[in-house]
Amino acid sequence: MNTRWTVGTREPNASVRMICFAHAGGGSALFLPWRRMLAPHIDVCPIVLPGRERRIHEPPHTRMDDLVEELVPALEPLLDLPYVLFGHSMGAMVAYEVARRLRPAPAMVYVSGRRIPGVTGVRHLLDDEEFLEVLKGLGGTPSTVLDSQDLARLFLPCLRADYRLVETYRPAVTPPLSCPLVALTGDADPEVTPAQMARWGDLTTDGFGLHVFPGDHFYLKGLPEVLRRTLLDTLGSFTSRPAIRGRS
Repeated sequence: MNTRWTVGTREPNASVRMICFAHAGGGSALFLPWRRMLAPHIDVCPIVLPGRERRIHEPPHTRMDDLVEELVPALEPLLDLPYVLFGHSMGAMVAYEVARRLRPAPAMVYVSGRRIPGVTGVRHLLDDEEFLEVLKGLGGTPSTVLDSQDLARLFLPCLRADYRLVETYRPAVTPPLSCPLVALTGDADPEVTPAQMARWGDLTTDGFGLHVFPGDHFYLKGLPEVLRRTLLDTLGSFTSRPAIRGRS
């Protein structure tokens, strides 16, 4: 596995691997607490995209096709266990597009805090002041970053590139996913409503579930117990049996 893309060592006794994609500007930090809280049966594998964390000096992608073309081959070494994808906000779009291309296909896809693909936007075209106000409203970027001109100047290019990637993404017309899809959201998320999240059900021919939790766009920070239980319950067919080696 190309270690540019992943953080931490793999969980040796896991029965299933959860490959995780973060929100715009995000990297592994959102999911690092999950590794301990879901071990030993679930190997949480946060993905670090170009332009953030230790890859901050690499240019971030601005087109989904370009990102996924590079990302899919890099993920293939992680498919030695049954695996699921988890994506939050921008990461939900990445997880969906990756799920359409990876083989073997994921056992399940979790999409969190984001409407279905194809909803356009122009926030990546806002000037810096307006763009910073959008970020402050979501609450995911530390105020120490947004209130510092030097730090904001460092992180804004990646954030703006991510917004451009999401807001210009137009998925190709292809058959729905053939694996179960689980949609998750906070009940006070300013970005998406539960009714909008329910539309993800149209994008799979297998089972679909919708779970609404207390909180805003970042309801999942720190892996609240109610979310942890939901993940364990939906992954029960994997976590109740011994670790499996080899591809499913």
